[in-house]
Amino acid sequence: MPLPRQRNLRASPAVAGAYLQAMDAFRRFAHRCSTWVGAPHSFALALLVVVAWAATGPLFHFSDTWQLVINTGTTVVTFLMVFLIQATQNRDAQSVHLKLDELIRANRNARNLLAGIENCSEEELQVLQQEFEKLRRSRPGAQHRHRPTNTDR
Repeated sequence: MPLPRQRNLRASPAVAGAYLQAMDAFRRFAHRCSTWVGAPHSFALALLVVVAWAATGPLFHFSDTWQLVINTGTTVVTFLMVFLIQATQNRDAQSVHLKLDELIRANRNARNLLAGIENCSEEELQVLQQEFEKLRRSRPGAQHRHRPTNTDR
């Protein structure tokens, strides 16, 4: 398998294997982190850290250093989490696209053109959006159908 963005270069099997292993290790790490960070116990831990930090304010006379500790800590954590969450979101979006592509291809009435819609330009998406709006309006009774809301589920 060629390395991404280097399709014209030939990588040795050892380099390609190491690259794929590193990518898989990062994927597993990002998934574990996003699962752990998204859990209630992680929120409780973060809240506990902030409460402990706030409680130590009088002890440190609310100094600049005391404020710098929480500012630096939260900035570093936020910076790193952006990359981990984005990696997880990218993988999830790709998985959903592949599942939808399979459903589109399995349906005889569906247009296979829509299977790769995520690669369309903004103008192409607007044209498709307008086409679907026309289709929706042209169906008899389409405006009078009940649309489910969050409370209907």
